Amino acid sequence: MILAQLSVYPLGEGTSLSRFVEKGVKVVRESGFTYEIGGLSTAIEVPDLDSLFLLVRKVHQAHLEEGAKRIVIDLKVDDRRDKEATLESKRNSVK
Repeated sequence: MILAQLSVYPLGEGTSLSRFVEKGVKVVRESGFTYEIGGLSTAIEVPDLDSLFLLVRKVHQAHLEEGAKRIVIDLKVDDRRDKEATLESKRNSVK
């Protein structure tokens, strides 16, 4: 399992970006992957990098379709191979 932190946002679209965020979150929700929305990014569990990059491309496309002319993608990937990690297990490890 790969864990990712994703933040996608357009530049030059004003101070409120909620309509873009809503479109991106809809794509993530429809993907069927486990995810958590945070204040500044969305954490996602995916089986492999191909699935992650396909999802990022779909979120990017959703922003383009919403009218974005410039898009910033901030992606952090945790590909841990020594043991299974999930969003829940990471949370539980600090309790």
